[in-house]
Amino acid sequence: MSLASDEGLIFKLLGTIEVVGSIEQISMPPRRQRTVLSALLLEANRVVGMDQLIDAVWEHTPPSTARAQIQICVSALRREFKSAGVDAQIETRQPGYLLRVAADKIDVFLFERRVAISDLAVRQGRPEEAATVLRSALALWRGPALSGAGATLQNKALRLDEKRLSALENCVEIELSLGRHHALVDELQSMVTENPLRERPRGHLMLALYRSGRQSEALEVYRAGRDLFIERLGLEPSDHLRRLETAILTDDKVLRLDQDGPALAAAHNVVSPHQLPATTSDFIGRQDVVARAENVLSGDHMTMHVVNIAGKAGIGKSALAVHVAHRVAADTYPDGQLYCDLRGTQAQPATPAEVLGRFLSALGAAGSALPDGVDERADMYRSMLANRRVLVVLDDAGSESQVHQLLPGSPTCGVIVTSRARLTGLAGSHLVEVDFMNSDDARELLGRIIGTQRLESEPVAAEALTEVVGGLPLALRIIGARLAARPHWSLASMVGRLADERHRLDELAHGDMVVRASLSLTYDGLGPDARRVMRLMSLLETESLPVWTATALTDDPRHGFDLVERLVDAQLLDVVGNDVTGLPRYRFHDLIRLYAKEQLAAHEAPATQLASVERVAGGWLSMAEQAHQRLYGGDFTLLHGQGRRWQPHAPYVDQVLQDPMGWLESERANLCAAVLQAADAGLDELCWDLAMTLVTLFETRSCFDDWQHTHERALDAVREAGNTRGTAALLCSLGSLHHSQRRMDASRAALEPALELFTELGDTHGLALTRRNLGLLEYNEGRPEVSRQIFEESLAGFKRVGDVIGQAHVVSHLAQLSLDRGEHELAFSQLGDALGMCREVSSPRVEAQVLYRLGGAMLAQGRYERAQQLITSVLTMVQRSGDTVGESYALHSLGLIHGRMRMFAEAGRLLRRAIRLCEENLDRFGAARIQLDLAQLVSQRGDTFYAIAIVEQATTTFHELRLTLWESKALAVLQKITAENSLSAAGASNGGTA
Repeated sequence: MSLASDEGLIFKLLGTIEVVGSIEQISMPPRRQRTVLSALLLEANRVVGMDQLIDAVWEHTPPSTARAQIQICVSALRREFKSAGVDAQIETRQPGYLLRVAADKIDVFLFERRVAISDLAVRQGRPEEAATVLRSALALWRGPALSGAGATLQNKALRLDEKRLSALENCVEIELSLGRHHALVDELQSMVTENPLRERPRGHLMLALYRSGRQSEALEVYRAGRDLFIERLGLEPSDHLRRLETAILTDDKVLRLDQDGPALAAAHNVVSPHQLPATTSDFIGRQDVVARAENVLSGDHMTMHVVNIAGKAGIGKSALAVHVAHRVAADTYPDGQLYCDLRGTQAQPATPAEVLGRFLSALGAAGSALPDGVDERADMYRSMLANRRVLVVLDDAGSESQVHQLLPGSPTCGVIVTSRARLTGLAGSHLVEVDFMNSDDARELLGRIIGTQRLESEPVAAEALTEVVGGLPLALRIIGARLAARPHWSLASMVGRLADERHRLDELAHGDMVVRASLSLTYDGLGPDARRVMRLMSLLETESLPVWTATALTDDPRHGFDLVERLVDAQLLDVVGNDVTGLPRYRFHDLIRLYAKEQLAAHEAPATQLASVERVAGGWLSMAEQAHQRLYGGDFTLLHGQGRRWQPHAPYVDQVLQDPMGWLESERANLCAAVLQAADAGLDELCWDLAMTLVTLFETRSCFDDWQHTHERALDAVREAGNTRGTAALLCSLGSLHHSQRRMDASRAALEPALELFTELGDTHGLALTRRNLGLLEYNEGRPEVSRQIFEESLAGFKRVGDVIGQAHVVSHLAQLSLDRGEHELAFSQLGDALGMCREVSSPRVEAQVLYRLGGAMLAQGRYERAQQLITSVLTMVQRSGDTVGESYALHSLGLIHGRMRMFAEAGRLLRRAIRLCEENLDRFGAARIQLDLAQLVSQRGDTFYAIAIVEQATTTFHELRLTLWESKALAVLQKITAENSLSAAGASNGGTA
C-alpha cells in the first residue's frame, strides 16, 4: 500500500466512523452499534469481554437486558458485514467477542504503524523520509477520532487525538530542521490557536517566525503565551520556552538553520533509558487489574498518570508493575523507562536524592553536573523529562514522602508506584489493589513451574497446595521452586510438610524467596502498639471480626480502632465488609495470621493472652444476652453463670441490636468460635453461659449442628472444671436439642441427669426449665397426664423466680392439653393468660407462639376466619423476625385452615411451602408431620396413589427417627385413605351397573 494512500481501508475511526465493503459502504449504524463496533476495532484481533462492551455502551448504569442488547448489536453487525462484503469476522470467544481483520485495514493501526516508521527514519538520520511518512499518517485523519461512537469511548477518542497532535508536533519539528519554516507559519498559528496551553507548538511557531525574519512577532507569541499561562494556570512558561525567548532576543546563533541539523540529531540522540527488569515469563491472570492500570497509563496526556499498585507482601505487586510497564512502554512511552527499587519496607530505604541521582545519570546528565541538593536535582529531573514520553516505575515505596520528588512534571510521562500501603496522598494517583490469585490461576502458575503433567497427575494434592497458601503468589513460587528442584518429591508429600501450621512458614522458604522474611519487613515497620494489636488479633480465628474485638483485646477503647486501621494500611489485615453501623470488619490471610501467631508466642505472656480472650468472650456474651433480652422482653428462660462480661461501646451495641435476631445470625460463626475458644482457654463459666444464651439463635434458625457442637465442647470444659451448675444447664439444653430433633431417648438421657443435678443444687430456675423440657418429652411420647403434672411443677418454679416468659411457655402447653381433652373454655382462658404475660414484658417471639396455639384452638372449634386472621398475623411476625421454624408452623396451620374452608389449591400450596421450609431447616419430623396432612388433602381431591406415596414417605421418616407413636398415626392415615378409596371405587362400580 502506498504511504500516501488509504485505499483498501475497511474501517475508518479517525473521524466519522465509516465501514467500506467490497460491495458497498455501510450506512452509519445506530449509535449503540457504532460504540460496540468501535470497542471491538480498538482491540482488533483480541478478545473483548462482554462486561467491557457493556461498560462501553452504558458505563455505570447498564439495564438488566444489557447482555441481550449487545448480542443483538453483534448480530446486526455480522449481517451488515456480510451484505456489504466486509472482509472481517466477529467471532464469539469467551468471555466476549473477537473482531478478526488485517491490521492494515484499520486506519488507527495504519496511523500508528506510519508513526513508528517515521520514528525509525529519524533515528537512522533520514529526516525527509520521516516527515513524508508522518504527513501520510496525518492525512488519514478526517476529524476528531471516533465521531459518533458515544460518550463512553470519549477517553479513547481523546487519547487518539493526543497521538495525532504529538505526531503533528514531531512532523513540524522535523520540517523546521529541513528549512521549511516559511511554509509552516500558517499551520503553526492554527495549532497555537487550537491548543493555546501547549508549549511545544508555541515554541515551534516562535522559531518559524524568527527564521522567517519576523523576530518581533516571535517575541509577541511568547509574551501572549506567558500571559495566558499565568492567567489560566498560575505558572510561568517552562525553562525551554524561556531560553528560546532569550535566544531570539539575543539573536543567538544556535537558532540559525545551519546549526539546526546537529541540534536535531542531538535532540533525537538524547539518552533513552530502558531500565525495566525482564517481565515474568510465567505471569498468570490479573487481567482485570492489568487492564485498569493500562487504561490509566494509556489515557490522554492532559495530566501525568500515576498508578499506585498496592497489596500485601508476596502478592505479586512488582511482577504486575513490570508486566504492565512492558505492555505500555513501546506505544505510549517510547522515550524510555526508568526503574528503581525504593526499598521502602527495608531498614534503609532509598532516599529521593539517591534515586534522583541515578535517574539523572540514566538520562544522560554528567556526574559533575549533578546538583547536591535534592530540590535542585528534582528541578533538573523534571526539566529533562519535559515533553518526553517516559515511564517511571518506583517499586516498593514506603510512603508518599519517598515518592513526591520522584514524580515527573510533564503530562506526557507516566508513573507506576508499588507499595504495601495505599498511597492515597499522591495527588491524581489511581489506586489499583492486587488481591490473591484465584484457584484456577494458582494451579496454572504452579503447573508452569513444575510442569502440567506433574500437576495433573496429582489433582487433589495440587488443589490442596493452592488452598493451603491462600493464593499468595510468593508462597506458590516457593512451593513450585522446591518441587521443581526435587522431582522425586510428590505433591502429596509437600502437602504433608505444610499441614502443620507451627512449621508452615519454615517450609515456605527457598533461596532468596522467604515468606516470613517478606512479612517481617512490614511488621517491623509498624509502631509497637500496632504490632501488639496484630499479635493479639491472631488469637481470634474466625471469618471476620468487628472493630470492637480489637478494643477488647487491648482493653484500649480510645485507640483500638486507629491501631487496627494501621494494620489495614500496611496490608496486614483485610477489610472484608461493613456491619450495620457502617464500621469495617476485618480478617487475616492465613499465612499472615500464622506469622502473627509466631510473634504472639514470642512476645505475649500466657496470662496476657488469656485476659484478652476473656474480654472478647465476655463482649460476645454481653451482646448475646442483650439480644436475647430484646427478643424475650427480658432475661427470661435462661440461666447465667459468673463469667466476667466486657461491655462494647453502648451506642454501637444499641445500633447493631436493632435487629437482634439478624445480629445473632450475622455473628453466628464468631459467637460459636467464642464458645469453643473460651472452652479451650479453661474459661468454663463464660463458655457454658454463652453456649446457653445462643440457644435463642440455634432454636429459631434450626442450627442444630452448632447447637450440639458448642454444647458438647462446653460440657467437656465444665466437667473438667468440676462445674456442676454449668453441667446441669448444658444437659438441660442438650435435652431440648435432642427433643427438637425427635431423638427422644437421647433427650431423656440428658434431661434426667440435669434434673438430679439441679435438685442437688436446689436451683429452682434450673429445675423449672428442665421440667418444662421433660413435660414436652412426655407429651410427645403420648403420656399427657404425666406431662400435665410435670408442667404444673415447672410453672410453680417459674413463678417463684419471676420468669414471666417461662410461665407463659408452660401455660401455653397446658392450654394444648386442655384442648386435647375438649376443654375449650379452659384452654382459651389459659392462652389469654399466656398472651397477657407476653405483652406485659413485650416478648414478640413468645407472643407469636401463643397466638399460633390460639389460632389452632380457633381451628379446632371451626372458627376458620378468625383462625386465619390470627395465623396470618403470626406469619407476619415470624417472617419479620426471621424465625424460620415459626414460619414453617404458621404455613402449616394456614394450609389446614384453607383446607377446612375447601380452598384446596391454596391449601396445597401452603402445605408444600411449609414442607420445603422444614427441609431447609433440616426438620425431618416437621416435614413428615405436614406430609400426613398434605396426603389427606391430596386424597380428598381424588389423587389416591399420590396421597399414598406421600404417607409412605412420611412413615419412613417416622421409622428412621424411631417415633412409634407417629408411625401409628401415619398407618391410621394410610388406612383412612385406602378405605375412602375403596368406598369411592365401590360407589363408582354401583353407579356403573345401575
